[in-house]
Amino acid sequence: MKDIKLITGNSNVALSEEVAEYLQLKLVNTVIKRFGDGEISIKVDDNVRGSDVFVIQSTCAPVNDNVMEYLLLVDALKRASAGRITAVIPYYGYARQDRKVQPRVPISAKLLADLIAVAGTHRVLTIDLHAGQIQGFFNIPVDHLYAVPLLLHHIKESLPVGNLVIVAPDAGAVERSRSVARRLNCSMAIIDKRREQANECKAENVIGDVNGKDVLVLDDMIDTAGTTVQAAQILKENGALKVYAACTHPVLSGPAIERINGSVIEQVIVTNTIPLEDKMSKCPKIVVLSVASLLGEAIKRIHEESSISSLFK
Repeated sequence: MKDIKLITGNSNVALSEEVAEYLQLKLVNTVIKRFGDGEISIKVDDNVRGSDVFVIQSTCAPVNDNVMEYLLLVDALKRASAGRITAVIPYYGYARQDRKVQPRVPISAKLLADLIAVAGTHRVLTIDLHAGQIQGFFNIPVDHLYAVPLLLHHIKESLPVGNLVIVAPDAGAVERSRSVARRLNCSMAIIDKRREQANECKAENVIGDVNGKDVLVLDDMIDTAGTTVQAAQILKENGALKVYAACTHPVLSGPAIERINGSVIEQVIVTNTIPLEDKMSKCPKIVVLSVASLLGEAIKRIHEESSISSLFK
């Protein structure tokens, strides 16, 4: 492999530009168009023969368009004799469909992994997978990054750490919350949640002491914000003083912004794995942290064949 090349799809151009700036590189010129019937047309204008190519594309909304864009970009690069193709997927869509929870349903996260590999991808770089076992769905190397260091830095600088309790909004978030609580030397609580159906959950009890404490509800993503807002309300009812929320992936679909604005939450800390330009003006409670330096450093180390895990030591 010779030089390093960065390519972006349309899913998160602003983040791609930040990564390119961190690496002091220019994004490869690509032309992505739509035909009248919705088909996607891709053309890579620069020479990539023998290059180490990194394609930055979150599979966020519109999910299927962004997935198809990525697959076509990879096919174009493969046919242009790129040396190695790495998928940089800040947010991995379909991750919540990682197992069969009902009869006759697909395991969509596995299917997407197969599509990415079959298209011609050699390795994957992603951040905070919804389920860690998704790494095993790939038959190619996966570098799994964590946004916790970014969140920790902001929490230490901006929140009242001395009186803070880290709250896991459900059982699946316990490991992440425990890790953050340990690093901040804080106590932890758990919300007992019942899932009625997709995108509908009900918070029922708080396991742990939050009375007279400031609390931070920590999760990997916030989608419709129903879980987060309900958790904030029940924490308030159990004596919490101020309620904050934090996540890596701000999906914020449907009524999410309206719910957050009308909730008791003081601040929602997120990263830019998913673009939020159109939502920031509608919700002053949102604070966005950039993952560009994290991705940029990981890309640099992959290109140089050096350690990724040492980033988190």
